[in-house]
Amino acid sequence: MTQPILLASRSEIRSTLLRNAGIDFEAVPARVDEASAKAALLSDGVSPRDLADALAELKARKISEKRPEALVLGCDQVLDHRGTVLSKPNDPQEALDHLLQLRNDRHSLLSAVVIYENGAPVWRHVGQVRLQMRHFSDSWAKDYVARNWNSIRFSVGGYKLEEEGVRLFSNITGDYFTVLGLPLLDVLNYLVLRGTIQT
Repeated sequence: MTQPILLASRSEIRSTLLRNAGIDFEAVPARVDEASAKAALLSDGVSPRDLADALAELKARKISEKRPEALVLGCDQVLDHRGTVLSKPNDPQEALDHLLQLRNDRHSLLSAVVIYENGAPVWRHVGQVRLQMRHFSDSWAKDYVARNWNSIRFSVGGYKLEEEGVRLFSNITGDYFTVLGLPLLDVLNYLVLRGTIQT
């Protein structure tokens, strides 16, 4: 019998990436108080990388406790701008503030995956992408947010690279899938090595 794969996330883009790769999985969002967990970890002074890893593990563990027979993928993405973590914007003004803060500067996206089985972690990875945002005017940024708010409201930093947000950048170093929130090639490599999927 094939071992079930569960994605502990409600992210449409992560589901789409796995589906497009031909992975048979079920999306089972983890109900966790992510905001409180993030605040507690940040108050303890954890690094942005460790924050992404810890939040991904929190989600994987939650679902694995209910479905120990499955392989559970927990994911999280953190934006690190010079040591400061930017979260998903709460409103258009905050999205604009984030873009203006990132303008003409570099930042990193850290996409973590932790895989659980039988209530314990069996694999983890944190992918990193470095992005250089170009200079743009305040008015263009304001119009960009107004045009795209319904989409970017769920994205750290207030942009989506797979949409008009690509115009914000002059250079990107790293894996495209990691930008989207799932280091897909690394996940697939692990699943192939353990024999969960065939190639």
